[in-house]
Amino acid sequence: MAYEVEAPKYVRLAQTIQRRIEDGTYAPGTRVPSENQLVQAFGMSRPTVVRALELLKRDGWLESRQGYGTLVRGRPAVIEEKDRRGLDVLARDESRTPGRLVEVGEVEIPARMASALGLPKNAKAAMRRFLVEEDGEPAELVSSYFPAGLAEGTDLTGGGALTTGVREHLEARKKVRFDHVTERVSARLPDAAEAALLGLPDGVPVLSVLVIACDASGQALQASDVLLPADRQELEDTYRLS
Repeated sequence: MAYEVEAPKYVRLAQTIQRRIEDGTYAPGTRVPSENQLVQAFGMSRPTVVRALELLKRDGWLESRQGYGTLVRGRPAVIEEKDRRGLDVLARDESRTPGRLVEVGEVEIPARMASALGLPKNAKAAMRRFLVEEDGEPAELVSSYFPAGLAEGTDLTGGGALTTGVREHLEARKKVRFDHVTERVSARLPDAAEAALLGLPDGVPVLSVLVIACDASGQALQASDVLLPADRQELEDTYRLS
């Protein structure tokens, strides 16, 4: 059984507000709801709301302007400059990536991925699982899920390696358009199959990056669980202090 460590409440609230900025609910230049309104809307305490807003200000999504309150700035330019796992997942050419296709086919989708795709529990979905290797050693396990209808008429359920990225393949075959990606990072223990593929001994956790790729309407087209051995990862960020 895999155990997930849930992000703190203020981080989850910040992620929700961030998604609303990205989908246009909170447009750049407009004021975000007041602290009181956010407390009532999300049922969270004022300290939690304040901390979430401060996090978004620090990262450049919001700004405080005297006489106007807290305004939406939009997607920070620095976000575009950072490496993102989601971009790698969408653009990866499996035929040119060191590693191997571990599993492919139609499966009963796990609850977490069903929620990410907006599918009911126990729904069927197309799945591709690819093990990325570095210097001959397992480095990353990517399990990608797609609504069954979206995968029809594509190579996603075939046993061969894709020769283009998933995004390019789906946009060409299904005439959909990918618009934005949300990433959520958590830590958990891998299940036995995941640990075996990544060559992990008992008790070593993984970082799980949940990548949700959507069209402009917010409809999820793909959800991927990117597993990275936690003992081989180091997260670093540098930012200015105001």
